[in-house]
Amino acid sequence: MIINAANLALLRTAFNTAFASGLSQAAPQWNRVATMVPSTTQSSSYGWLGKLPNVREWIGDRVVNSIGQHDYTIKNKPWELTIAVDRDDIEDDQYGVYSPLFTEMGMSTGAHPDTLCFSLLKDGFSTACYDKQYFFDTDHPVLDEKGNETSVANTDGGSGTPWFLLDDSRALKPIIYQSRRSFEFVAKDKPTDDNVFDKREFKYGVDGRNNVGFGFWQFAWGSKQTLDKDAYKDARAALSGMKGDYGRPLGLKPKLLVVPPSLEGAALEIVNSERDAAGATNVWKGTAEVLVVPWLA
Repeated sequence: MIINAANLALLRTAFNTAFASGLSQAAPQWNRVATMVPSTTQSSSYGWLGKLPNVREWIGDRVVNSIGQHDYTIKNKPWELTIAVDRDDIEDDQYGVYSPLFTEMGMSTGAHPDTLCFSLLKDGFSTACYDKQYFFDTDHPVLDEKGNETSVANTDGGSGTPWFLLDDSRALKPIIYQSRRSFEFVAKDKPTDDNVFDKREFKYGVDGRNNVGFGFWQFAWGSKQTLDKDAYKDARAALSGMKGDYGRPLGLKPKLLVVPPSLEGAALEIVNSERDAAGATNVWKGTAEVLVVPWLA
């Protein structure tokens, strides 16, 4: 290929097309456990987390629900992925071998939210959320019916492979995916660019800004206990019975059982089998959808 502006523009378009093809092939799962929240600044604060207001009988003046009770901020981070193409390969018409690499770039970019969201979910046993407790913890502070602080759990501990039971029907899911700027395909492919002049490399890349954080811990149950019908039963009961401040039932519906590939069989047996190991009717059949997540492996 002759190195000129017209041919380089065609090459850029071809690489961008391969990238877009890979991006379209990505099968995102993050949106089952996370809510995308747009961001317009370097960081966004979520002071309203922890305040789940309840409709009340109107007696006297209105009661204003404050939303500034917690200091929880998610700071956006920059992310990039760059590929260098040797000038000699372009001159020798070998650029076609790079197309699969740009397709993989697209797939990797499409999977970026998955890696962030599910990594954070998995780390929820040791990472603090808005109330300064670990996201999955046994002593989240909640006010009881009399206004006294009590401790509420959204985990039953254990030391095995983690699995999660969620209500994914709420407006705010357990994870927040904060997007400041979507990924863009960019190129440094002018013959006069320093990378070409100094190293004979044409550079193509993508970059964006985003980050993840925790939403309401009440909407998720995390466990490292052995995934069997007893542990599943306990998790459902705990999540369904979750209450907000002043004893308000949250009306949660455990609908999504999130597991890594190693627990797929155990999860499917619990919610898909007609009968249990003893031959009795499996009362948990159809009570949740199983989401097998390779990013949790």
